[in-house]
Amino acid sequence: MLKKIIVIVLLASFLVGFSQENYQPTEANLKARTEFQNEKLGMFIHFGLYSQLGRGEWVMNNDKIPVNDYDKLKNFFNPIGFNAREYVSMAKNGGAKYITLVTRHHDGFSMWDTKYSDFNIMNTPFKRDLVKELADECHKQGIKIVFYYSLLDWTRTDYSYWTGRTGKGTGRTDKGNWNDYIQFMKNQLTELLTNYGEVSGIWFDGYWDQMEEEKANRSEKTYVDWRMNEIYELIHKLQPQCLAGNNHHISPLEGEDFQMFEKDIPGKNKSGLNYQKISRLPLEYCETLNNSWGFDLKDNKNKTFKEFLHLLVNAAGSNANLLMNVGPMPNGKIPEPFIHSFKEMGAWLKLYGESIYDTRGGYLSLQEWGAITQKPGKMYVHILNNPGKAITLEKFPFKKINAVYLLKDKKQVKYTFKNNILTFDSHAYAANEQDPDTVIVFEGK
Repeated sequence: MLKKIIVIVLLASFLVGFSQENYQPTEANLKARTEFQNEKLGMFIHFGLYSQLGRGEWVMNNDKIPVNDYDKLKNFFNPIGFNAREYVSMAKNGGAKYITLVTRHHDGFSMWDTKYSDFNIMNTPFKRDLVKELADECHKQGIKIVFYYSLLDWTRTDYSYWTGRTGKGTGRTDKGNWNDYIQFMKNQLTELLTNYGEVSGIWFDGYWDQMEEEKANRSEKTYVDWRMNEIYELIHKLQPQCLAGNNHHISPLEGEDFQMFEKDIPGKNKSGLNYQKISRLPLEYCETLNNSWGFDLKDNKNKTFKEFLHLLVNAAGSNANLLMNVGPMPNGKIPEPFIHSFKEMGAWLKLYGESIYDTRGGYLSLQEWGAITQKPGKMYVHILNNPGKAITLEKFPFKKINAVYLLKDKKQVKYTFKNNILTFDSHAYAANEQDPDTVIVFEGK
């Protein structure tokens, strides 16, 4: 009787912990998790109606554009410069192993041929299923495809906007049925997981709209019952290997397969969004190549290759993937600076990729001088900043060191190793603008 009462209380308060009960991932799912951890770099694509306005993906909310006015954007959405082969080739040549594509953002516009909403890409002058074209090309080129899907909606009246944090200024007055909205999402997710081949992941966003704002020790209660247990169960039923993740900025819910951190290396929380503890699930850190997710006409603060590289290395050293975003222009073309950045990264990974791919985070956390990645029998020390003194690694996990050398040219590196303390002079191996990461390999056991 007491157990039943506890369950009822949990349901009534919509506590965040309620999800896919006793979730047991399949063997295929566990294998996919390991592969995900090995991949280390993905390319995020934010593209939609909002791109036409050139003020980012939040423009509908920020400018309080009424639904009826925002709807006009679909009448001249025609990104004739979009080329799926170019997108996927850019990601592949840049060293990314998967693409995460925004299929539906908070504005509610669907980028595929959905039967459950007229507010979709087929009702634009473009009249092409962009999701299908990109998914097909990913499968063709051997790049995995992940679908971003917004739980939040600034357009529909059956979304509980009256309890949410955003979307208050889009002119909605009717209050629809929340159960209808949940069914709508299930229908759309079924389409995405049925009609587009193998999907490696579903990347949810917007859960936080029905919670209090991010802060330390905030309540994890939600203002609505998202019924995520049913949604995760649907995903795993349709494609058991598909990894489910949720950008809710809280600890993972049961039924999720990876944990994501928005604009933050796991555990750092410089953005003020990520107070959650790091879990044992595979980790992913998403970031932007400038300061915007969706195309922003005035955002020219593009990250240098050095900045991009340091983000990747620090993510890998923190046992996480880096999901790096690009925001295509209204014509469907990816801005040239983003193309160049991925090209540079691809060239670097051809030489240094073994220190990133298939590795796990180092036995030490991030250091002022850099990071460590590792795999069985090898430790990779990444010197990103000049420490100005010898580097000392205490409690080094190898009992015996067989070889120490620069990954770039295999030149031997002098070191001392005594009482599990490893020391080497860093002056000769300091990183610089031309070579922003000096990688030293330690082989041993």
